[in-house]
Formats: sequence, C-alpha cells, structure tokens
Amino acid sequence: MKIGFNMLAVTGHVTDEHAPVLERLKALGYDGVEVPVFEGAGAHYRSLGSRLRAIGLEATIAAIVTEDANPISRERVVRARARDRLHWSIDCAHALGATLMMGPFHSPLGVFTGDGPTVEEIERLADAMHEAAVHAEGAGVMLSLEPLNRFECYVLNTLAQAADLSHRVGHRHFGCTFDTFHANIEERDPVEAYRTHAREVNHVHISENDRGIPGRGHAPIAAAIRAVRAEHYDGWLTVEAFGRSVPALAAATRVWRDLFPDLDTLFSESIAVIRRHWAGS
Repeated sequence: MKIGFNMLAVTGHVTDEHAPVLERLKALGYDGVEVPVFEGAGAHYRSLGSRLRAIGLEATIAAIVTEDANPISRERVVRARARDRLHWSIDCAHALGATLMMGPFHSPLGVFTGDGPTVEEIERLADAMHEAAVHAEGAGVMLSLEPLNRFECYVLNTLAQAADLSHRVGHRHFGCTFDTFHANIEERDPVEAYRTHAREVNHVHISENDRGIPGRGHAPIAAAIRAVRAEHYDGWLTVEAFGRSVPALAAATRVWRDLFPDLDTLFSESIAVIRRHWAGS
C-alpha cells in the first residue's frame, strides 16, 4: 500500500512554486502525490516529474473531460476531441512518470440531461475507454475511472455501474476508483460495495463526507480502510480533500466554507488516520 495526496486541495496546476508543499508531504511520510492534469504540455510534466523524483515522491494524475470533448456525445467531432484529450492526458502522465491516471473522465462535471445514461451513451463510453486503455498500455499507465455522486454527474454513480463498464471495456489497463466520499452518498453500504467489486478497483480515494479532514466526519473511512486491506489491495490510498484555494474547483465542488484550519493540519491528520486504521487500531 502507498499513501498519496491529491494536490487539488492546494492548486489546479502544480509548478515549481509548490516545492515546499511537496517537500512537506514527503517529510510527513507520503509516498506520492496525485497531480491534476488540466493544462500544460509534456515538457512541463517531464520537469515536474524530475522534481518529484528528486524529492522522493511518486505520482499519479487526475484527469477530466470537458463539454466540448465529451466521450459520450452524439457528435462524432466532439467524441474525437475527447479521444485527443484523453490521449494528451495519458501522454502527460507518461511524461511525469506517473503510473496511473484516475478521474471522472467518463463525462463532463456538472452536465446533465435530466435522465440516466442511455444504452447508446454507455456503448459509446465503453468504446472510448477501450481506445484510451490501449493508448495507456502503450504509455505504461493504468486507467482508473471514478464514479461520482448523482449531484455531479449522471453517467456513472456507483461501483456496480463502474464494474459493469470495466467488464464491457475488457482491458487489463482499465479499472475503477473507490472514493469514500462518493460511495457514502450513492452506496447503501459503501464498504460492502467495495468488497463486492474489489477486483475491478485499482485506486482508492480517502475522502471525508464534508471533503475536509478524513476521520473528522461520518464517512466509513476506518471500515473502508480495513476492508481494502482485507482484500489484499496493494495500490494507492490517496487523500482527497477540497478547499477554497482553487476558485473554479471550489465552485464546482460546492465548497463555500473552510473545511480544515490549514494545509499542514490536513496533511498530518490525514496520513495519521490512514496509518492507524491500516494497522488495525
């Protein structure tokens, strides 16, 4: 097991100016960081990867698609832009030296039709994800698609839906993310949902019900971590929390108030919670 920290609590674009934060995370014992890849070019991520390795941190990345680059769109040109964006994200992950790309890259955040996904949308999504997985295999990157709660997307809300899609995609470089925040909303029993679909899960987000410090709320984080360990999971447990430092993201995630007193408290308490529950105490 490796412990990571999603940098979206700090910034939407990690640069050299964030070196002190990265060094602090390493000093606290984090094994790596999850880097948002929403902009930039390969050269930037190659440079950032070199800095991370010098500090001693590994990396995963978080990626998204946009409304004009939507893999489930009826419009062929829009799906083509989605393919190009996914390939670009995977190439940035490769440049960074990241081993995994996660995120809700099934559909644009906050875009709804007023109904659930159609059969045609799921078919288009499976085709798009298979094509992305083939590209990811060539780049040495695993894909982990993240189901989101119903208030953020309509296409993929539960682990059962994500597992079904994973079977449709049928590629060894494709899996799904178990996120304790989203599961706490969508699953009748989040821990049992994980146990049922553990074979399809290749990434885990530790995220509190208010998206603040893990362990301070009512999401079943302790039980989830114990279940993950019991299933012999050997991937990342990545802390995902959100603050107000990235205005566009704060608006998208509906973060209107401060959810932690400061970043250092978030960093230190989060890793302590994961270690304690992984140890079974």
